[in-house]
Amino acid sequence: MQDPIKSELARLSSRRTFLSKTSLGLGALALGSLLGPQRLLSGEPADGRTGTPHRVPKARRVVYLFQSGGPSQLELFDYKPLLARMHGKDLPESVRKGQRLTGMSAGQSALPLVQSPYAFAQRGKSGAWVSELLPYTAGVADELLFVKSMYTEQINHDPALTFFQTGNQLAGRPSIGSWLSYGLGSANENLPAFIVLVSKNAPQDQPLYARLWGNGFLPSTHQGVQLRSGKDPVLYLNDPEGYSAKDRREMLDALGALNRAQAAEFGDPEVHHRIAQYEMAFRMQTSVPEVTDLSDEPDWVFDLYGPDARNPGTYAANCLLARRLLERDVRFVQLYHQGWDNHNDLPAGISKQCKATDQASAALVKDLKQRGLLDDTLVLWGGEFGRTNYSQGKLTQDNYGRDHHPRCFTMWMAGGGVKPGLSYGETDEFGYNVARNPVHVHDFQATLLHLMGMDHEKLTYTFQGRRFRLTDVAGKVIKDILA
Repeated sequence: MQDPIKSELARLSSRRTFLSKTSLGLGALALGSLLGPQRLLSGEPADGRTGTPHRVPKARRVVYLFQSGGPSQLELFDYKPLLARMHGKDLPESVRKGQRLTGMSAGQSALPLVQSPYAFAQRGKSGAWVSELLPYTAGVADELLFVKSMYTEQINHDPALTFFQTGNQLAGRPSIGSWLSYGLGSANENLPAFIVLVSKNAPQDQPLYARLWGNGFLPSTHQGVQLRSGKDPVLYLNDPEGYSAKDRREMLDALGALNRAQAAEFGDPEVHHRIAQYEMAFRMQTSVPEVTDLSDEPDWVFDLYGPDARNPGTYAANCLLARRLLERDVRFVQLYHQGWDNHNDLPAGISKQCKATDQASAALVKDLKQRGLLDDTLVLWGGEFGRTNYSQGKLTQDNYGRDHHPRCFTMWMAGGGVKPGLSYGETDEFGYNVARNPVHVHDFQATLLHLMGMDHEKLTYTFQGRRFRLTDVAGKVIKDILA
């Protein structure tokens, strides 16, 4: 009986057709086998865009601790004594300057200023102002670079979050991790270059969409892969019941033969990316269980990250897992922790958020440093915007909330080529506008790429007749924060 796979291949492509279409292809296959199987299977153009930095990088990998919802900088990092003196008084129009408000507070007859009830102190040798809500972060203040003058144009969650992650407020563009995967390739052929972790122990006040770690119009091999807590970290990765690894290997070989025949016949480059994804999934059957098994971590490590670190899927456990991924040279690890959208009952909400995230965030910085990884790992912490200096809704003695505020907010960075122990930028005395050294979202993205060895103006991809980039047509590297 004739082999059905051979029959299908013979139908799609004769020997003469194969040789005529691949007259230079056999040499390319030989070269590709020397350069590495992933470059061969990925189907990427050999024009220096993939795997070749534009300059010597300061960082080899990134972990981005995204605090979704908009943490209040006024309760955490941006100490404003004037708000204590003007507590309850209306925000002066001379400060607001007619700037746009959200629909949630635009109708208020008054915008009463609110002082933070939490004590601030200058921490470490750097003297960085950090709130009592973040005692562990305060303990690593000298390792951190605080950027207090971030700003964005997006005033609502989804466009602001999408803008931070993709460089555009509209869905469909590639995410930061996808751009880095496209620009630099993978440093570990058994794990994806871009991995995403989402906290299971966070209030889900604002939704997260998989498009935030999507590849957009880039080849599909560059999309983020979400690792989940529980029995199956990656959905559909395990062999079906009754199948062995040998069965799966034979199935992939047969499928690969058909896909290569299809690629030879129709010239669709996406077929090569499909093959590469199948092969990566096969290797991940071994690599993912190994990296997600925390049983080999000593007790002192769990104590460092906090009690939640023993509970897979929590923010603390994800920070520990992120360190394990970074150790294995995963290029970009993205953590998402929801629940920072404190429109009301802010004191209770932000206290819980800090309790869930503070110790583990600081522990990750400490852990990377003690393992010699912090120097070439860039750690990022921040949300999509900040919060207003006035109360949304009624201000009472014990309770208040804060609305969205894109005009100024704080992020921090550590390691990977940024200056430690520095507070960069400044807001006005009301904490409402940037007063010095403004940093736009595109500037942040350009600087991130620069630290990874990529020129944000050169890292481009042509789609529908236009050359796109992460920073669109804007952005500049903030050289003053570079070590």
